[in-house]
Amino acid sequence: MSQSQPQPQPQSKSKSEQWQWENATAGAAAGFATVAAMHPLDVVRTRFQVNDGRVSTLPSYKNTAHAIFTIARLEGLRGLYAGFNPAVIGSTVSWGLYFFFYDRAKQRHSKNKEGKLSPGLHLASAAEAGALVCLCTNPIWLVKTRLQLQTPLHQTQLYSGLYDALRTIMREEGWSALYRGIIPGLFLVSHGAIQFTAYEELRKGIIDFKSKDRKKDSESDDKLLNSVDYAILGASSKIAAVLLTYPFQVVRARLQQRPSSDGIPRYMDSWHVVKETARFEGVRGFYKGITPNLLKNVPAASITFIVYENVLKLLKMARRKD
Repeated sequence: MSQSQPQPQPQSKSKSEQWQWENATAGAAAGFATVAAMHPLDVVRTRFQVNDGRVSTLPSYKNTAHAIFTIARLEGLRGLYAGFNPAVIGSTVSWGLYFFFYDRAKQRHSKNKEGKLSPGLHLASAAEAGALVCLCTNPIWLVKTRLQLQTPLHQTQLYSGLYDALRTIMREEGWSALYRGIIPGLFLVSHGAIQFTAYEELRKGIIDFKSKDRKKDSESDDKLLNSVDYAILGASSKIAAVLLTYPFQVVRARLQQRPSSDGIPRYMDSWHVVKETARFEGVRGFYKGITPNLLKNVPAASITFIVYENVLKLLKMARRKD
């Protein structure tokens, strides 16, 4: 996502559309690679997030390593990869849509600005993309969370998979249940906004640093950066975003839990989660599971941007050959 990438002119609408779909394809590939590599840590994170010490259907874990060992021993590989199918679908679709909407927003904001965007406009572009993706994918993430929280201790009948979960939720709770957690989900748009703004600004800084001793325009931005740079950029931007927005993830996960056998949700709304968490667990409650979250997302962000940038390079090279 180079800031010096020439912006499509009005008469080249087909090229603009092609560029947008290249971003979507690269983003989708990045999302799939991320989930496949890091899913067990996502399961652990979700279980830590919702375990407020009062939930009887969840085992108690001492730390991340103990959680992985316990899940593997009691539930096997299936437990470590609970919710994998909706995670793959959700992440692949989310990243594809995110990069697609993000690039469209950047192009719109950069009109008559010679293709250069301020940090504020990068933030606005990322926020816009995040909100659209959240509205499209919340039902998938809700199902993923519920499948990850299913353990042998559950007293209600387990969902057999993605389709069964969607059908059961619609039947037992109504379509509105598919959007439980949408409010903290929309607040989590700030996560992507912070991450992408940090990524763009750090990327620009590295390009400026590397191009100091080179002739102007002697090399494109793509050639100045390599996979190590993308890994560092992805990890650094992710750490900043996680630290600032993690409490919203905890609130969303707790809201998305399956209701008890009598049909009553454990938490009624976002404010109820905040009050109960603050009352019984204090500030630490809002950061439960942050260790596996960082272990999952920091390398995952590196993988995501390595794959995204390199797939984008390949697509651009193929387009030039046509």
